[in-house]
Amino acid sequence: MSKIVIIEDEKSIRDELCLLLVNAGYEAVVTEDFSDTVSWVLAQSPDLILLDVGLPGQDGYALCSAIRRASEVPILFVTSRDTSMDELKALSLGGDDFIVKPYNIPVLLARIQAILRRGGTAAGESLTVNGLSLYLSRSSIQHGDAAMDVTKNESRILWCLMQRPGEIVSRADMIEFLWDNQVYIDDNTLSVNMTRLRTKLRELGLENYIRTKRGMGYKI
Repeated sequence: MSKIVIIEDEKSIRDELCLLLVNAGYEAVVTEDFSDTVSWVLAQSPDLILLDVGLPGQDGYALCSAIRRASEVPILFVTSRDTSMDELKALSLGGDDFIVKPYNIPVLLARIQAILRRGGTAAGESLTVNGLSLYLSRSSIQHGDAAMDVTKNESRILWCLMQRPGEIVSRADMIEFLWDNQVYIDDNTLSVNMTRLRTKLRELGLENYIRTKRGMGYKI
């Protein structure tokens, strides 16, 4: 049974999410104390976090950044913030997905299921292509003696491309691989994750490891 942590300060929404998750077969864990949320979350060892933005003390963006420094647990923002800039900020800080309140219950459950399913794909496997090694089990990449952690989405982008070296992988194919085809994902989500990944590859000395073929997709 997957364990999902709910970080939401509005009791009615927190209770609703908790009941929804329990009825869907998940273990739901909530907190009413936001004084040391990061430590509490890490102690729970969840499979997924549902995170609001408007919270007492640290807001959801700051919490996401703090959690990301210690863990790669998937984070799904569930918030009333509804602008493209809010979504971009959430994803840039390490969020895996973003859904706006009032949410559609089947869509929310589908996104939760998709994130949890992605987390179990090819666990423990590794690939080495063009001098770069990807280790899915520990979400890390290595080039020569230099190594770096990557997020689950970043590792899956690499996995998708490294399985087809020399081939152009379309954005549509990558989105389907990363987020399934059941749920609509803003095309910008892939761009944000790709930008973060390329920054990490540059830091390892791989400036043009992933190349963009304009209007077609990506290749390595």
